[in-house]
Amino acid sequence: MPALPDTQKALVLPAKQADFVVRAVPVPRPGPGQLLLKVHAVALNPIDWKIQKFGWVVTEYPAIVGSDVAGTVEELGEGVEGFQLGDRVFQQGHFTVRHAGFQQYAVANADTTAKIPDNVTFEEASTIPVGLSTAALGLYLEHPPPNPGIGSAGLTAPWEDGGRGKYAGRSFAVFGGASSVGQAVIQLASLSGFSPIVATASLHNAEFLRTLGATHVLDRKLPSEQLKKEVEKITKGSLDVIYDAVSLPDTQLAAYEVFSPGGILVLASYDVIPEERKDSGKRVVRAWGQPNYPSENRVVAAKLYGEQLTSWLKEGAIKPNRVEVLPNGLEGIPEGLERLRDDRVSGVKLVAHPQETA
Repeated sequence: MPALPDTQKALVLPAKQADFVVRAVPVPRPGPGQLLLKVHAVALNPIDWKIQKFGWVVTEYPAIVGSDVAGTVEELGEGVEGFQLGDRVFQQGHFTVRHAGFQQYAVANADTTAKIPDNVTFEEASTIPVGLSTAALGLYLEHPPPNPGIGSAGLTAPWEDGGRGKYAGRSFAVFGGASSVGQAVIQLASLSGFSPIVATASLHNAEFLRTLGATHVLDRKLPSEQLKKEVEKITKGSLDVIYDAVSLPDTQLAAYEVFSPGGILVLASYDVIPEERKDSGKRVVRAWGQPNYPSENRVVAAKLYGEQLTSWLKEGAIKPNRVEVLPNGLEGIPEGLERLRDDRVSGVKLVAHPQETA
């Protein structure tokens, strides 16, 4: 393989709430248990524009963000096994300069990196990590970290012995089924055997969501009372698990009122359900979709990103999001983030090619 360059192009936030700019930055090097990836595709997520606009999450500047990364292995850190130079892989970065995805080279933790099968492109693979991690950690995290704001449904994962199909005959619902997280939730619920699987979405996405495993798709614009009646009719009044992949105040409240006492509601964001509306028989938890930390998440994520995930992608049991590629490499990302902020993206994942940056 050709020698690695000393510098690369990256999309940088120079200061809190500043505009993104393309700059030359050093190429990082992997530490023990890590890989250096040449980033061929990186997908955009709402958190990326929220960090820029609101100054969330990141505390040190200049900063680089971007989480959904697919590329080739260019360098192996000490002790890494199971990977070779040139392997096609994908992983979820995090918001440090070394690990973030809006750059041409990024460091990945080997234990939370998966190989891309031949039937999946770099662009498709880059749509998977954030949505899948958030879905899986919200459903299958066996031992949530000691943080009162983070939890899980505590289900047996489909990659565990006896986990695939374990919940056959039990009902499941996902609000925001066409979102990246929602699509992953539907597919994992299907692997776990849940049926019926009810999804809310814009109806033009209904047929696509059925290909992922949804048995019923309801219009996300239905009034709360009508939605409740439709869900109760489908689930015969017993809804065991509901995942709100949107987690806006109105969807949280609607989801809370739909699911059954003794069931569980998983939120993709902070719980804002009014306390006076809560019932002691209903459990609510918030997913934390970062596979690299804390350690409780990483244990589960290492199993998720193991050989099983590559096999599921190869067989089509897990499908990537539909893709729209942005022009101009890293320079096309800010306009894509504006579209996400303005809610002008539906049913697809925006993806950029960092290597095409002028």
